[in-house]
Amino acid sequence: MATVLASIHTGPLSHPLPVPCDGGGAVVLFEGRVRALENGRTIRGLCYEAYEPMARDMLVAIGQELLRRYGLLAVYVEHSKGLVPVGECSFRLRIAGRHRQESLAAMGEFIDRLKRDVPIWKSAVE
Repeated sequence: MATVLASIHTGPLSHPLPVPCDGGGAVVLFEGRVRALENGRTIRGLCYEAYEPMARDMLVAIGQELLRRYGLLAVYVEHSKGLVPVGECSFRLRIAGRHRQESLAAMGEFIDRLKRDVPIWKSAVE
């Protein structure tokens, strides 16, 4: 059975949990980490704000849509809120699919839609 899980956590994300992928041949993982430079300025971290109920619902909706379109087995997404220091993980997306092409295509599309549509905002902490 295909699965979509989405969660929003306070602070940096810990290590990922394994993604079950019965029948899958590809599990792809993307981690977004806070860079030391933001728009040419040195920062200590990023502070994320989210309209949580809507953000979580939209993350699930995007995951479900991509699950159907690409025939995926699982989509797990996590995003931080609050302060995330430089070098720490603020976003993690794990996708399990039968083949790498559709898994990688879904990964790129998910990230693009997250940045464009999901009510999560960041500000630099100097």
